[in-house]
Amino acid sequence: MKYEKGLFIYNGTAGNENIEQKLSQVLPVLAKAIKNLTVIQTESIEEAKGVFRGYAAKVDIMIILGGDGTLHECVNSIAPLDHRPAIAVLPGGTCNDFSRSLNIPQNLYQAAQAITTGEVVDVDVGKSLNKYFLNFWGIGLVSEASLNIDAEQKKNLGVLSYFMSTLRTVNQAVPFSYKIETDHEQYEGEGVLILILNGRFIGTQELPLPTVTLNDGKLDVLVIKNSTLASFRELLAMNKPDINSQQLTELTHFQATSIKVSAPEEKAVDMDGEVDTATPDDITILPKHIPMIKK
Repeated sequence: MKYEKGLFIYNGTAGNENIEQKLSQVLPVLAKAIKNLTVIQTESIEEAKGVFRGYAAKVDIMIILGGDGTLHECVNSIAPLDHRPAIAVLPGGTCNDFSRSLNIPQNLYQAAQAITTGEVVDVDVGKSLNKYFLNFWGIGLVSEASLNIDAEQKKNLGVLSYFMSTLRTVNQAVPFSYKIETDHEQYEGEGVLILILNGRFIGTQELPLPTVTLNDGKLDVLVIKNSTLASFRELLAMNKPDINSQQLTELTHFQATSIKVSAPEEKAVDMDGEVDTATPDDITILPKHIPMIKK
């Protein structure tokens, strides 16, 4: 047995009409690697948060069948605790972005196998005042796209709904003034999108930023100045080895460990797809704070 005690948690309601089929694909695989596996079905995110906190000190591994939102709540539940078990993610949401950064297959059976054979790596966590994020912190286009998503469209179209929402938002994008302060530098200007990144994927799309790493103790800050073709061309070129950040005209990109973001007008903040805070905000990184299963 690889683990002595484990918790498997899944949402028995939203978007899980074929939950029996999903469970049949993963539970037999996981049971072979975990001696004592507790399986809990939750009916609300509040119940899930209570389960995460209650079991954190009792298990070696927590396995979540869910999406980025469920993972976000799990991290926010256990990040403040002294004992944090290993976290494993089975892709059960719309985008499953952070599972992609962990190289977890998007097929459930293959994902379960990857969890039993994968390595435990200590992953950085971003901290924003009293909230935590694994994948990204963002204002501008990203939070506006999240707020623009039609709930029925998300249910029926999944990932496509994010792209449709983003397209609608891009057409309406108005640059806003911002000020970013780090330990060493200060940046001011106008932009349509500010991202502070720990993970590499947003809306299933991998960002072409080679410096984004899950456990390097740094956050990548990306500012897109305009929603123009030139901006996106420059973004796509950033994975070329000869690109120098100082030469960028449509984007600003740098790394930092402590970041303060403010704007003359309050901007809604999106963390891992959840919009519930606003600027001004102070963001720091907690290096190698949570152990996670990576393939």
